[in-house]
Amino acid sequence: MAFSKITLCLFYLFLYSSNTLSAQGQANFDIFQALPKDYKISSFSSFPCATFTFNGRQAKVVKPIKVAKNLPWVWRARFWGHEPQADSALLAHGFHIVYCDVAELYGNADAIAIWNQFYDFLHSAGLSSKVALEGFSRGGVYAYNWAIANPEKVACVYADAPVLDLKSWPGGKGRSPGSKKDWELFKQDYNLKTEEEAMLFKGSPLDNVEKIVKGGYSMLHVCGDADEVVPMEENTDLFEKRVKELGGKITVIHKPGVGHHPHSLKDPTPIVSFILAAVGYEK
Repeated sequence: MAFSKITLCLFYLFLYSSNTLSAQGQANFDIFQALPKDYKISSFSSFPCATFTFNGRQAKVVKPIKVAKNLPWVWRARFWGHEPQADSALLAHGFHIVYCDVAELYGNADAIAIWNQFYDFLHSAGLSSKVALEGFSRGGVYAYNWAIANPEKVACVYADAPVLDLKSWPGGKGRSPGSKKDWELFKQDYNLKTEEEAMLFKGSPLDNVEKIVKGGYSMLHVCGDADEVVPMEENTDLFEKRVKELGGKITVIHKPGVGHHPHSLKDPTPIVSFILAAVGYEK
């Protein structure tokens, strides 16, 4: 079917107008307008941070000064504000940084259900359909367990000295000293009545590498080679080997002589570059 020159001109004018309006709408985007009216404002690395209650849980959203195209975001799984250098750099690139406290549920069904609702809330508010997950220490369990349940919503996973086997930490069933208090909390969270049941538990990320790899997203781990709390040989080393055997995409940055702390990198450029590439960043 032939189109007249006038029809084609009108069509291209419509496309231009739509794209312009879309760009203008994104430039004026303010996530805070979607939040509960009683949110509290503070500062996070000189960026505005809103703290509010979401389904009975503390939640936080930090907005950039100028939003990036497609509204990318990073979801900190645990330990809000600790070693925030990568988060700060990504805010400067136009990312939003978010948090929803599900401590201490260790990535169980309740934690995933709360996070599902939090994701739906923020995506409906306008943030991208895929999020970069950021898991420090035990936050690795939260991030990966949610990613297993929601692979299509994950842009990438950045895990820092991550717990990947709950028998290693808090269980202390290997070289890690573990944490007796947290081990008992973990058993309660998963309704494990006996030590024998806990030892048969198969809900850690290390138990579900095949499901993680099927998600197709890239992964970055930053780990201290001398970590005694979450030993690499019981966590990331085994995880990396299995991921690569299954054709998954993982990069591990080793910090020679470094223990469980400090997390992250003094210069977060490798972390930031990884996340920018994973989300297809555009200014």
